Amino acid sequence: MTTPSRARIPELSAIPWGGPKDITEYARLGRGLCRDLHQEFEMGADELYAILVRSFKGHPLLSIVGAPDVRLRARRVVRRLLRAAELQKGAGVELVKFHAQFRKEFCDVLPQAKPERRKTAFNWEDD
Repeated sequence: MTTPSRARIPELSAIPWGGPKDITEYARLGRGLCRDLHQEFEMGADELYAILVRSFKGHPLLSIVGAPDVRLRARRVVRRLLRAAELQKGAGVELVKFHAQFRKEFCDVLPQAKPERRKTAFNWEDD
């Protein structure tokens, strides 16, 4: 049974850990998802700012509290979404580094060892 979080990302959860090609595919798909989330969060931040400022224009409560305060509050809210976008961008970069580190640590070292002695389902030859 899959957990709810894994069911939401079927592209990644469907990849078995069967060899270097699978790890490459996992890193590539993860990077693509992070890029998509980054772009979505950035566009969402722009749209949200416009909606927040426009929807409170002329609101009776704001005449008491202060109308210029709306833009400041909207910027504070949107700033969090922009931070989330930057974190997704960073996650994509980390996935590239993850793949490079895997290649450095395992693909160059372990295939020279005698793979038939290891009892694992991981196929080092599928690269």
